[in-house]
Order: sequence, then structure tokens, then C-alpha cells
Amino acid sequence: MERSAAAAHVEQRPPAAYVAEFIGTFVLVFSITLAVSLFVNGQGTGSDWAVVGLVHFLVLFMLVQTIGSVSGAHLNPAITLALLALRKIRPNDAAVYILLQLAGGVAGALLTKFLLIDDLANQQNVGATAVNLSLLGSTFAAVIAEGVATFFLVWAVVAVAVNPRAARDWAGLVIGGTLGFGVMIFGPLTGGAMNPARWFGPALVASEWDDFWVYIIGPVAGGVLAALVYWYLFVEGPGIRAATPETGPKGLRQDVVPPQ
Repeated sequence: MERSAAAAHVEQRPPAAYVAEFIGTFVLVFSITLAVSLFVNGQGTGSDWAVVGLVHFLVLFMLVQTIGSVSGAHLNPAITLALLALRKIRPNDAAVYILLQLAGGVAGALLTKFLLIDDLANQQNVGATAVNLSLLGSTFAAVIAEGVATFFLVWAVVAVAVNPRAARDWAGLVIGGTLGFGVMIFGPLTGGAMNPARWFGPALVASEWDDFWVYIIGPVAGGVLAALVYWYLFVEGPGIRAATPETGPKGLRQDVVPPQ
């Protein structure tokens, strides 16, 4: 059976890409949960979200630059689903990516729990996210906050890593920086997950499931919306010149294939 024209233009992910997604999400969630456990106070006082945001920025910058050419460095089910909506990843690859991202998130949270003393790990729920209703008007507002934050993140991903005319040399800096400032802004409100795998790992390890839907619906809706809006306004929209793929890391050129 012949593949459809759309499917033919999407790279099939090699096994190395799956390994990269697991390791990358493990490193990401471990770094974040350890930083949150050390620098965020569960009572809302003395929290240093600037440090936590900087950790997000630096670790994602490193991961995009080191494994972006292998797997695309999704490290986030919301990003994978956004690229699936744009048909930049095959459905079967997307499913494997998401499973490995969730597994990597659990592994990262387990390492944080192993390293910390029990009192600190339990007090901070191993760095799990939490909705702060002392600042937010409602739980629905938390969904909007996570959606807006993830919109920013996926907007940056599509703009600098998926757009075939992008300046991809800046991908790690732009994507990492967007995650970092998103955490500095939204961290005090929801924990600034922007990533169902970042929420799921510590939630499972700490058995902390309060407001779980906030960290699924918000990031997925915000991420898919950002991808569709950017792509169909600025890449394939009316009056936009035909895209010409530029040189760059193969893993970030999501749909480049030799001309038929």
C-alpha cells in the first residue's frame, strides 16, 4: 500500500530518536524537580522563581543543542501533539515519543526523590506542580495560565525549529529562553509546567494528583493552537512566499525530504 503524499514528507524517526527523547526528558524533569525542591517553598514564601526559571532555560538550551539533531528535542507531549497537528511527525512516532517522555519524567522525579532527604522530598512533593489559589481566581484560570504559557513555548518552537525559513542557529537560545521566562512569570501561579511529562513524573512519584486536568488540557490546547496559528499565518498563509529549507540540524528540519 502506498503512503499518502503527506506521510511521505515526514521523516521516520530512528531508534536513536526514541532514546534521545527518554534521556532528554529525564534530564529535563530531574533538573527542574530538583531546582523546585531546593528553591521553592511550599508555603509560598522565600521562593526564588528567577533561579528556577534560569535552570529551565539552561537545561533546555543544552538539550536542544545536543539532541535536537537526533530527535528534534520535543521532550514534551504538548510539543509532540502540536507537531502531529502540523503533520510533522508520524502518529506512531508521536505515540512512542509521548510514552517515552512520560517515562523519562518519572525517572527524573525518582532520581530527585532518591537524592533528597525524605522530609524535603515529601514537603515539596518531589517538585510537583501546584495551583496557587491564593493568587489565581479559580482553577479554570490555572488552565488558561498553563495554556498561555505553553502557547508562548510552542510558538517559539515552531518559529525557530520547524519553520523552514528559520534561523535555526538560535533555536536552543530562543526555546530555552522562552521556557525560562514562562516559568518566571507563571511559576508562582501554577508551577509553570507547560509540559504534561514535567507534571506527570513528580505527580506519580509523590502521588499528588490535585488539579491534574490543568496540566493536561492547558498545555495541549495552548500548544496545538500556537502551532496552527503560527504555521498557517506565517508559513503557509496567503501572501507567504514558498518555503525554502535552509541548512540546519536534521532533527529540527521536521519535514525536509529530497525532491521527488
